[in-house]
Amino acid sequence: MLREEAGRRGLSPIQARFLVYLLHRPVELRRVGELAREFGLTPATASGAVDALQRKGLLVREEWPEDRRYVTLRLTGAGRSIAGELSGWSGAVREPLGELGGEEKEVLLGALLRLVASLQREGLVRARMCLSCRFFRPDAHPGRERPHHCALLDVPLAVRELRVDCPEHELHVQGGGG
Repeated sequence: MLREEAGRRGLSPIQARFLVYLLHRPVELRRVGELAREFGLTPATASGAVDALQRKGLLVREEWPEDRRYVTLRLTGAGRSIAGELSGWSGAVREPLGELGGEEKEVLLGALLRLVASLQREGLVRARMCLSCRFFRPDAHPGRERPHHCALLDVPLAVRELRVDCPEHELHVQGGGG
């Protein structure tokens, strides 16, 4: 769906994905280098797509206010509008999810997180989520409402509090046995 909608708007699929990514990310992650890393592209390829989006008036490059050596990317009004429309498929999911009870949502979230973690281990997706983080301690507090634990923040976590895009994430590298 994204590919077809992007084509109708004169965007390549990666340009469309960049717009949606930038719409939902904090300013510190809105840099060409982050786009390249997130999407597994060379910096030159990411920069080329950003240049095209800038020429189309959908984003602008701005100096980072805290460190002028860095450049961040800001969506223009048109860019935000298109990004919002491109990510509009989520509305089709919201209604059925709204009909689920709290416990059902938590079970579904847990299952989806485990699925994404499995895809991540296979190298098919990139995610900065609790389940793949070296600080995550699953079931550290069994039988409690918040059974998991984040060793970085030193706080217990409920399933509903698990993150899928944490800026503090550090990938847990499993040892080779021994």
